[in-house]
Amino acid sequence: MPRLGSGIPLVARTDEMRRLRAAFAAAERGEAGAVLVSGDAGVGKTRLLTELAEHAASRGALVLTGRCLDVREGGLPYLPFAEALAPLSLDEDPVVAEAVRVRPALARLLPQGAMPPAPDGEYPGPDTSGERDVPYRVRQEQDLGQLQLFDAVLGLLTQVAAHRPVVLVLEDLHWADSSSRNLVSFLLNRLRTQRLLVVASYREEDVHRRHPLRALLVEMVRLPAVEQVELRPFGTAEARAFVEALADGPLSPEILAGVAERSEGNPFFAEELMAAGVECRDLPAGLAEVLLARLERLSPEARRVVRTISAAGDSVAHAALAEVTGLDELELDEALREAVHHHVLVIERGAYTFRHALLQEAVYADLLPGERVRMHGAYAARIERTPQGRGHDAKLAYHSLRSRDLTTALPALLRAAEEAERLGAPGAALRHIEQALEIWDAVPEAERPADVGELKLLQEASYFAATSGEPERAIAYGRSAVQNLGPDVPAEKAAKAWRRLAEVLLNAEGTLDEARAAINRAWELVAEGEPSKTRAWVLATRAAILRNAGQYEDSSWNAHTAVADARAVGATGAEAAALVTLGALADSAGEPEEARERLREAERKAVESGSLNVGLRAVCFLAFSHEDLGEYGAAMEIYQRGIERAEQTGLTWSIYGLEMRARHLTLRYLTGDWPAMASTNAPARGVSSVLAARMTAAWLPFAVARGRVATAEKYLEELRPHWRAEPLTAIVSGATGAELAFWQGEYQQALAWVHKVTDFLLAFDEGYLLATVRLGALGVEAAASWAATARRRGDEGLAAQAAAAGRKLIEHVRHAGAHGKPRARTLGPEGRAWLARAEAAASGLDGPADPSLWAVAVAAFDYGAVYEQAVCRWHHAEALLASHGDAGLAAKELLAAHEVAERLRAEPLRDAVREVARRARVDLPGVAPEPRPRPVVDPLTGRERAVLERVALGRTNKQVGEELYISEKTVSVHLSRVMAKLGASRRAEAVAIAYDRGLLT
Repeated sequence: MPRLGSGIPLVARTDEMRRLRAAFAAAERGEAGAVLVSGDAGVGKTRLLTELAEHAASRGALVLTGRCLDVREGGLPYLPFAEALAPLSLDEDPVVAEAVRVRPALARLLPQGAMPPAPDGEYPGPDTSGERDVPYRVRQEQDLGQLQLFDAVLGLLTQVAAHRPVVLVLEDLHWADSSSRNLVSFLLNRLRTQRLLVVASYREEDVHRRHPLRALLVEMVRLPAVEQVELRPFGTAEARAFVEALADGPLSPEILAGVAERSEGNPFFAEELMAAGVECRDLPAGLAEVLLARLERLSPEARRVVRTISAAGDSVAHAALAEVTGLDELELDEALREAVHHHVLVIERGAYTFRHALLQEAVYADLLPGERVRMHGAYAARIERTPQGRGHDAKLAYHSLRSRDLTTALPALLRAAEEAERLGAPGAALRHIEQALEIWDAVPEAERPADVGELKLLQEASYFAATSGEPERAIAYGRSAVQNLGPDVPAEKAAKAWRRLAEVLLNAEGTLDEARAAINRAWELVAEGEPSKTRAWVLATRAAILRNAGQYEDSSWNAHTAVADARAVGATGAEAAALVTLGALADSAGEPEEARERLREAERKAVESGSLNVGLRAVCFLAFSHEDLGEYGAAMEIYQRGIERAEQTGLTWSIYGLEMRARHLTLRYLTGDWPAMASTNAPARGVSSVLAARMTAAWLPFAVARGRVATAEKYLEELRPHWRAEPLTAIVSGATGAELAFWQGEYQQALAWVHKVTDFLLAFDEGYLLATVRLGALGVEAAASWAATARRRGDEGLAAQAAAAGRKLIEHVRHAGAHGKPRARTLGPEGRAWLARAEAAASGLDGPADPSLWAVAVAAFDYGAVYEQAVCRWHHAEALLASHGDAGLAAKELLAAHEVAERLRAEPLRDAVREVARRARVDLPGVAPEPRPRPVVDPLTGRERAVLERVALGRTNKQVGEELYISEKTVSVHLSRVMAKLGASRRAEAVAIAYDRGLLT
């Protein structure tokens, strides 16, 4: 169940809370003020005011809260003030009690019987007879006219505010009666030097032009003491954060985005949608009732217009409304004016639409079935008569489908899909094709478009699914297409279907054998034929699949033959696809210059032919070529170019559009160009969860390196179900899971992550052997730290166990480095650096690590991996200090590592560097040395005290030496001096004397 109401942390609203707190701070200083908080229903006004009230109360303020009620005609006079002031009649504070007692006019507001006696001991109740014989002065006090009441309220608040700050909160002022509005005006006009803050909230959407509060608002906002705070709906990122806060556990990216989008940033709407269930597609009944209640205030004509607009699915122009509603111009004008004034409709670009999409949903769901069909039919008829324009066919298809005119809907859907593709919206094109497939059998064969068949629709659905980020559906449609092939289907047409299936299978994990079988079937159908576009494409796709399968010679023959066929028939797109494969083959052969020339030519030809996916593939492989050789600057520029092209063409979530985004982010991590953590990994609606996981994985290293433990753990949990579908996600999970455990000191858990993911990868595909080098290196580091920790505690058995685990891992790393197959045949700088790091870490399994090996690792990461090099510098400094090496060099390494950690806000590394620097007495810029309180008479030197402190903790001389980077013999010498100075004959006695004399605390 979701968490609702005030139990949810306040999300966003930072600026609004700052302004409210500033107003309260001014009131504390004796600068009285008022704040008018406006916003739509459910936007969070009460939640914001509750937060202010808690803040004010925590600072000793008296918080008085009153609420107006929607009682329509008449209303209850002074209701919010009566509720706010009622607690004062029972307040035990003598100052408050006195302030109430001396103001008999407050009897009209306080509960009956709660009013204390008047100054003369007489209760000034209402004079029902009108003839009470009392002195003139008392009659004046008993005059309960409005002015006396207003003065009494102001005087009460002023007197109490002199004793302690007062915050008067008035909620839902749009429902206030006229008397309450007058009293609000009176108070705000007399705010001077009281320690008083008045905060009033109202619904902006309810205050239409003729609303009685509007005139008061115009008056109040002119007052110098009054400030306005408009509470707007959440932005996209804020809405997602709020929905996450509502949920008990993790939500899938699609559900998270769906609820955030449907609520349009309104917290109440989000709560209702979550309460109805995250899979809820219909509008929850409770929310629908709340929304529809607003329509009850409208006239019948206005409700008719609103219902008509609800069926449009978009904003509606005045002329269209006149035609569809059948109202005359004057009736329509008045109805629209009424709906706009009541904030049901808004005007956007000269057309009318709903203020909130959920209101449109509620009104549309409330239509009777016959009403819906008639309205949609009327809209469809009008659209058919209007001139063509962008979105024309999509609108015609929408209304034709809902008015059950399937004969008109089918061709309109096909034209809409073509337009969506031209506009770079493959997701929209997919939806149109899927709708066409749904109604295909329901449309008589004679009335279907002559040049389109079900087979073609299935192939197009496969293509659009792949380009819009849904590879699983692309495969499903591709399989359906080949199952739909009959014996009478021409060979070339059948070959297209098999090639399409092979292509989508190529981009999925674990389907290489099926892809090879599919493309071979396509080749069989065209192998004996003359060169053609279909044959060229089959050859190009076959070349790519055979390269992935490691059949390089066969791949090369198919690619060269594809180029020849394509040039013979003018199939430039197929030629470009084959050139990409030839470029990739050249890279694998260790010929980067030839590879890049091929890939640049492929990109040019793909752009010329409009082969968008092929163009992205060419750019992606060109960047791979630079990245594999550690040329990260060039690779990042190329990736960025590809990302921009993918965005421009609507292919952001295609296989290569996604891959370039993920790789670009990974290179930013390696090179130290770290972005702020954000929700940019959020996928578009409908994007495959596998692809969404790929982007989440790209963000995970940042979360771990910056110490965002909760975020990292959440990401790791989300990614686990996607390992098999995308092994790269498993690789990132293993590495970051191990790093997270390492920084937390959970070395066994780090090793568990390494073994779990390594075993998974090798069982899945031995081709991932090289990817386990980094995993193994991280595992060796964890084992070395585990062994060192065990030795410091004197647990030699555990230290031996940890060292054995590390030795087993380093053997695996060496094997993987020697037998793994890099993309460019030779191991690149990244692989060599991780091998060096693993060897350096392994040198510390049985004792202090070898500083010279860590120096090699530092140098190996000098190819641009800024963060990883900083980690190696930290280890290098530790090794130097532990082996009594060059202390000056150790200090330089710590300074360099600290600078990187500070710049990147890599908190775990920063803290680790500072700890080593503290123990080695190395001053770091911007880090104040820890205070060292000392007694007045202190015979011990700093080093002697450091030794004695660790002896007091139960450390052995060897362990003390390891922690302070001194030899065991030097520790013994320091202890001998300490015992001599303190007059002790044993270590334990020295510790006891030091505690007694205050030398140890």
